[in-house]
Amino acid sequence: MKLVIQRVNQASVTIKDKLYSSIEKGLLVFFGVEKDDSEDMLEYFAQKLLKLRIFEDEQGKMNKSVLDINGEILVVSQFTLCADCKKGTRPSFDNAKEPKVAKEYYEKFVEILKKSGINIKTGVFGAHMQIKLINNGPVTIIL
Repeated sequence: MKLVIQRVNQASVTIKDKLYSSIEKGLLVFFGVEKDDSEDMLEYFAQKLLKLRIFEDEQGKMNKSVLDINGEILVVSQFTLCADCKKGTRPSFDNAKEPKVAKEYYEKFVEILKKSGINIKTGVFGAHMQIKLINNGPVTIIL
């Protein structure tokens, strides 16, 4: 499982020239599932994401989580995170989880996050999306 987490002031998903979802201050999360990943990993990654202290406190130190600031999270499925570029110049996506199962994991991950009580938005699994963001920092973390 791979997550690319970006601390943002704003982020949005547009599909076919129509705004699908957007958030203000919080986290934009690109979510990829690999073949060897298991369902029990979802809770771990969700809790890690929710508690990751990457927002500044009153002293300017990264000491607060998205929960602490009552931020928002936008989760976007992205199988290309599973790319293998070791051979040649065309990425191989053989390590990506089968789409049907990956979609189930994505939806379960989002449901776990929603239990936190903060605003969770999504993209559309498998859709061609345009992502806009204003990265705050910039801060980008890979889990």
